[in-house]
Amino acid sequence: MQAITLTLAQARKIILDAAGLASPAQFGYGIEAVNKVIQHLGFVQLDTNYVVERAHHHVLYTRVPDYEIGWLSALCEEGNVFEYFSSDAGYLPMEDFRFSLPIKQAFKTQRKEISKPEILLMEQIMDQVERDGAVRVGDFENDRVEASTGWWDWRPAKVALERLYFDGRLMISRDSKFHKRYDVPLNLVPLDTDMTLPTNIEFARFIIKRTLGALGIATVKEMAWRARRIKGNLVKTELQKMVEEGAVLKVQIEALKGPHYMLREQKTDVQISNEVFILSPFDILNVFRHRLREFFDFDYQIECFVPAAKRKYGYFSLPILAGDTFIARMDAKADRKKKMLMVHNIHFEEVPINKQLIEKFSTALKAFATFNQCYDIRFAKSNRADDLERLQNTF
Repeated sequence: MQAITLTLAQARKIILDAAGLASPAQFGYGIEAVNKVIQHLGFVQLDTNYVVERAHHHVLYTRVPDYEIGWLSALCEEGNVFEYFSSDAGYLPMEDFRFSLPIKQAFKTQRKEISKPEILLMEQIMDQVERDGAVRVGDFENDRVEASTGWWDWRPAKVALERLYFDGRLMISRDSKFHKRYDVPLNLVPLDTDMTLPTNIEFARFIIKRTLGALGIATVKEMAWRARRIKGNLVKTELQKMVEEGAVLKVQIEALKGPHYMLREQKTDVQISNEVFILSPFDILNVFRHRLREFFDFDYQIECFVPAAKRKYGYFSLPILAGDTFIARMDAKADRKKKMLMVHNIHFEEVPINKQLIEKFSTALKAFATFNQCYDIRFAKSNRADDLERLQNTF
């Protein structure tokens, strides 16, 4: 089948539409809109970093302006959403539950052999949860034999709980303080949920549809990323079949190496607003750095994993998107005691910023501060003092 040809500008609009960022409130308002976002994206990455509001809440707020933190928990409790680890830890639609089963199976069969004492501990924990209900790590005595050697040196009970979670024998829910609770699936998964293990073909086609639905346009490598835990997955093979069937279209994009792909039903005549979005580093739009460079000419890296001396923009720099252009990155921290959003650095990109755009940035920043339960904003520095002054003058 002949490839569709798109300009970079057309491709950017398709990508933003698929990401739910073509316009504010693209999915509506209220808790039902939150459910629609998760159903559409198929995966909202979870992150524990609390410099500003946690990434999963930030992602949902970006798309649902009246978002309330408790809504995600409510959707989990109602059985619409569940937490699991696929490509990363995140929230998934309950309708996709059966497609988490191959990943759980892979974790169980592909890990290193574990000792008899470890197996016994896992069985003891399962007995306790089945008998007494959900547990937390803190419910178990410190069973560490030797002193901890670092952040990832978990004690045996924690290791056992996480193995049971990855295997699918336990699931995770969260309390109001974001602490994990481990429970049996029977208590968290609705009884009418399809628990049938998908075939390799079904799983591959699911990954292809879900990835293209959320990314709009993608390569084989990007689609295979979410299936990478399944050895010998059929994503590449089934993708070619879906192209032949006409369900997936090949896309040729000016100045970019291909091939790229998109779903046949994906809109190509997308209109986008010129509104400003303050994005999470873990937003689905930012997952693949090479896509940001290729499609948006935006070279981005989250620097919390970079040694302090080598950081260029700040510890937790947030991408600022206006329409289809990244105009800045903002290193910010919510001081929750003082109710103040500390903007340590705003680095403006080499793009023109007029008065109207400054005002929209200001509006987005005020709303973002409120979302972070901050009543005031304090600025420190910028690479363009004149634009920072213009922004400050709007407050």
